[in-house]
Amino acid sequence: MAIQAKFLTSAATETQFLQPEKPMIAICGKSNAGKSTLINLLAGQKKLAKTSAEPGKTRLVNYFDFGDFLLADLPGYGYAAVSKEEKARWGMTIDKFFERKGDIAHVFVLSDIRRDPSADDLQMISYLNYHIVPFTVIATKSDKLSRMKVKERTRAVANAFGLGEGNVIAVSGVTGDGKDSLIAKIKEVIAQD
Repeated sequence: MAIQAKFLTSAATETQFLQPEKPMIAICGKSNAGKSTLINLLAGQKKLAKTSAEPGKTRLVNYFDFGDFLLADLPGYGYAAVSKEEKARWGMTIDKFFERKGDIAHVFVLSDIRRDPSADDLQMISYLNYHIVPFTVIATKSDKLSRMKVKERTRAVANAFGLGEGNVIAVSGVTGDGKDSLIAKIKEVIAQD
């Protein structure tokens, strides 16, 4: 799957959301979960999506064209260092985005493999289950753990979310571990759309 990815546009409001003509995969997760790093890993580019050590960098819905599919990068949730108004605005943007679930082929929910899912993570999974939006949990930052620990933590993350292990993919944006499994999942999503 040779990917020629490019940034398309950013949307601040519902009226700016794209109406995809091909499968669209959304990426969501807590601030600093590794969304931009994952996009760059998939694209094979270091700077397609802006990464930052400072959480809360993505404040809009950013769309990327990956040829066979679109990727929508959503604002991170659960970041404490912004105003309540800003948090509420991000929450509304995410809600409005998911109201158009017919446009969404799949969702990747990113969660740091080293940490147990937060209340915000669990709420997102609950929301996706309730609205019957297909998703996979991507356990990011797997390079921070030994291979043995990655298996153990993948199982723990799956259990914490109430999912089977097959619904969690451990990935590292640094080493590329898990990229093949991620691409296989994307191909499966595209084939089903």
